Amino acid sequence: MRSTTRREFLHYAGVLLTACALPDAAFAQETWSSGSGRPAFKLPKGTVDCHMHIYDDRFPAAPGTTLRPPNATIEQYRLLQKRLGITRNVIVTPSTYGTDNSVTLDALKHFGDDARGVAVVDSSVSDDELHTLHAGGIRAIRFNLSYPGAATAEMMQPLAARIAPLGWHIELVVQGERLAGIERTLSALPCPLVIDHIAHVPQPDGLSSEAFRTAQRLVEKGNTWVTLSGPYVDSKAGEPAYLDVAPVAKAFVNMAPERMLWGTDWPHPTQKAKKPDDASLVEVIAGWIGRSDWQEMIFVTNPTKLYGFASVEARMG
Repeated sequence: MRSTTRREFLHYAGVLLTACALPDAAFAQETWSSGSGRPAFKLPKGTVDCHMHIYDDRFPAAPGTTLRPPNATIEQYRLLQKRLGITRNVIVTPSTYGTDNSVTLDALKHFGDDARGVAVVDSSVSDDELHTLHAGGIRAIRFNLSYPGAATAEMMQPLAARIAPLGWHIELVVQGERLAGIERTLSALPCPLVIDHIAHVPQPDGLSSEAFRTAQRLVEKGNTWVTLSGPYVDSKAGEPAYLDVAPVAKAFVNMAPERMLWGTDWPHPTQKAKKPDDASLVEVIAGWIGRSDWQEMIFVTNPTKLYGFASVEARMG
């Protein structure tokens, strides 16, 4: 076997350096979904994915956090957007980073006006910091009570009073069994409330559970929204149809289609083994919504209003 000449070595080194200089998109692979096809249901123009995350180890995880998936990058998500037909998205700071919202603010710079963000803060946040977050595209703060950490339930009321003048809302992730215990606090919030992942209504109790009845009371008061996302989290029936979650989701849609949202929950961080097929999830949730006017409302109109996106007409005009 002959040795590599100096000229050959320089050639291969140049190829390697060129490859390293290429944008991430050249190497990105959509690795966070079990499927690869497009959904049979065509998402309407201006669709907003209201719940997704970016994970990036350039930003350090907060001490003591337990949910630490591998990197899920901006370029990988762009591939999902292209496959599903999503044009706008809401980036939610994961529990992984505590109150450091750098990963979300960095992503917002890349996505520009087509994205908004949900931050995690605690009582120490200053008014100047809140205004800086707003300028960076943040429009809500998150309370993840399923993975206790930076923001606690006791902080919710005072922080809600501070973000209300900014036109922000609170996004809540909590086990359904705990919802009744904080209902009084949630009912008194001076800003809108978004409950993620179909309110985590537990199965198999579903519609007969206290969690569902609590969520129903909150929705019917007129200030609470529900995100149709992550049906796999509480389902016992499982994919592809999540037949046990379907009646709960449909009940919420029928209650208040004007305050329902939709999200992918990409990259599905709580799913350790098999990731769901995002195209199949789009089809399932669109089927739960049913009516075409409600689909337009939930995929486009509602999130455009809540997160302050430009209208589809303005974008096209």
